[in-house]
Amino acid sequence: MTGSWEARYAAEFFGTLILVLLGNGAVANAFLKNTTGNDDSGLANGGWLLVASGYGLGVMLPAMMFGSISGNHLNPAITIGQAVIGIFPWAHVMPYLIWQFLGAIAGQCLILALYWPHYRQTADNEAVLGTFATSDHANSQLNGFVTEMAGTAVLIFGAMGLYRGMFFHQNIDIANIGVGLLIAAMVISLGGPTGPALNPARDLGPRLVHALLPVPNKGSSHWEYSWVPVVAPIVGAVIGIWIYKIFFGL
Repeated sequence: MTGSWEARYAAEFFGTLILVLLGNGAVANAFLKNTTGNDDSGLANGGWLLVASGYGLGVMLPAMMFGSISGNHLNPAITIGQAVIGIFPWAHVMPYLIWQFLGAIAGQCLILALYWPHYRQTADNEAVLGTFATSDHANSQLNGFVTEMAGTAVLIFGAMGLYRGMFFHQNIDIANIGVGLLIAAMVISLGGPTGPALNPARDLGPRLVHALLPVPNKGSSHWEYSWVPVVAPIVGAVIGIWIYKIFFGL
């Protein structure tokens, strides 16, 4: 990382904004009523592949833009995991987390503004919530916790391997592409039970927007589940980064 700490905070803000804008924006395009990705003609229905592409690009593009400045965490679980393992200073954990959450909130506010007519046309309040935050589709917080914890552990383990692997350490942009593909694959393969979040800021920030703003056709923000996509990814990140360190070092 080469930027000043102020530049790093700004990079985390804008990077997380882009992540949420492209990721949750893809969800909105796929599931809200009468969008170009989900129209009544049946000619356009991007579905889960559209969502996976949005999240994959939402991580890859900020990595290419800001990776050399802030390390492109965009995720409190990554920041905390790196601090626990000793490769990120604890003194800067809270500022990173604050700017990540603010970026997620700003990105979700943009989605709400851009898709406002489609929110008004979408009567299904669970579909509306799905464009903001995740949920436990099996009505099991335990299943949600295990899914988010295991998924984040695999994500962090894979990202550490991509960025520190012998084939990519001389070409960081190839690693960035790999991480984008990893995120897309995670959404496709592990997204069924919860969404998934894999990122406390990506879930909690937009959930706050859903709860506090006058979103058309919104129902419950499901705060009883909200702790899962916050706590489970943090636990998973610490597990994933420790496993990588034990077997491959840092």
